Amino acid sequence: MPLKPLMRIHDPESLARGEREFSPEFLAMSQRVLRATELTSRLNVLPFEDEAGKAALFEQLFGRPLPKRVTIYPPFYTDHGLRLELAERVFINQGCTFLDYAGIRLGAGVMVGPKATFITMSHPVDPGERRLYLTGAPIEVEENVWIGAGATLLPGVRIGRDAVIAAGAVVADDVPAASLVAGPKATVLRQW
Repeated sequence: MPLKPLMRIHDPESLARGEREFSPEFLAMSQRVLRATELTSRLNVLPFEDEAGKAALFEQLFGRPLPKRVTIYPPFYTDHGLRLELAERVFINQGCTFLDYAGIRLGAGVMVGPKATFITMSHPVDPGERRLYLTGAPIEVEENVWIGAGATLLPGVRIGRDAVIAAGAVVADDVPAASLVAGPKATVLRQW
């Protein structure tokens, strides 16, 4: 599925003048990335038993308190935080990464294994556009899904209720409810 441009990286007027100034949207996003990185770096060095300290940092990171009975084991990484929506009883194990600028929603009872990665942003494949735009789409994970260790979910996928994503799987397409997916998906789709 081709991803639509979400944001211009460089200001078009500056590019016309042969300069490379970042667009206002890209600058705002990059400032949020720096803030999220600061917060996660502080979170990831707290003593494990410091529940109050973790709760305070998660609230700053997400812009709201964690829902009841959500468990997140650090280290935890996000590049934005404000567009990560977690329902009750979500469990996120150690070392997970959520690149959530385009939005990620985890339904109730979702379990995420260690080192899983959720990526909502990308760049165009075309080399001439690659440095001009960011593309992306939200990730939707419905209720009671289990995502195995080291799985990678790519922009725009929807995971159906009760599905299981096997460890190490790369999810580039929607997953039907009550199904198991496994394995890498890397295949040559086109060449230039």
